[in-house]
Amino acid sequence: MNEAQAAEQEKEQKAINERMAHIKNTILVLSGKGGVGKSTVAVNIAVELAREGKRVGLMDVDIHGPSIPGMFGLDGVQVLHNGSAIIPMEFTGNLSIMSIGFLLQGKGDAVIWRGPMKYHVIRQFISDVEWGELDYLIVDCPPGTGDEPLSVAQLVGAGKAGAVVVTTPQRVSVDDVRKSVQFCRKLDVKILGVIENMSGFVCPHCGKTSDIFDSGGGETLAKEMKAPFLGKIPIESGIVQSCDEGKPYVLNNSDSETAKAFGKVVEDILSSGENTGG
Repeated sequence: MNEAQAAEQEKEQKAINERMAHIKNTILVLSGKGGVGKSTVAVNIAVELAREGKRVGLMDVDIHGPSIPGMFGLDGVQVLHNGSAIIPMEFTGNLSIMSIGFLLQGKGDAVIWRGPMKYHVIRQFISDVEWGELDYLIVDCPPGTGDEPLSVAQLVGAGKAGAVVVTTPQRVSVDDVRKSVQFCRKLDVKILGVIENMSGFVCPHCGKTSDIFDSGGGETLAKEMKAPFLGKIPIESGIVQSCDEGKPYVLNNSDSETAKAFGKVVEDILSSGENTGG
């Protein structure tokens, strides 16, 4: 690295530090397995925190498969700029969102980037986005323990972030998600807890719960890894519809078992105190 590059990197890190000084808590939503409903969990946790009166940012760092814009009904919308700064998309007065999806020309555009480009964009999402004063920055990460979650953990700084780890009940998922717990420990990311998603299907007709994907895998993993267990999120048919329609589920279904489960998760996060990484 030459002198000019070092100076530029120092300048960028200073901008990141200044931005992070206004964000009380950073929470990564992680899973070592794809298809576990991690983005759905991130969206509903962010919305539920905002409903509790917290100032919340939701940062989507799934560079290759950004689904957050669609889950809020914001497909095709592009963010605005204020000079060199990026203005995040406002969903409510205290919930703002940033995703690579807001920077693409079309919904079907593919992002074909290697690690360094992804790292650079994630740096920009932290340093150049005008998040303002936040109580919580929720970071929706892609599956695995690769470039994106690693970049966020390193940029935020050791000991300054927490993580919610998402799994489904069956063994094939739990075995992969176990790696995310180890990832957090190696990078000094505080594990706020494990969520067992898709834990039982709630029949919309009779209300009976059926364990389609078995049950208890997430709770077993939490005990094994000596991590808090944040609870089980059941499957309800309305969740799929709400995601497709761009309406976060907890907003219009507050009496459902799923919404109550998310409420309990957020209650546990709030009771863990400020400074999630401390």
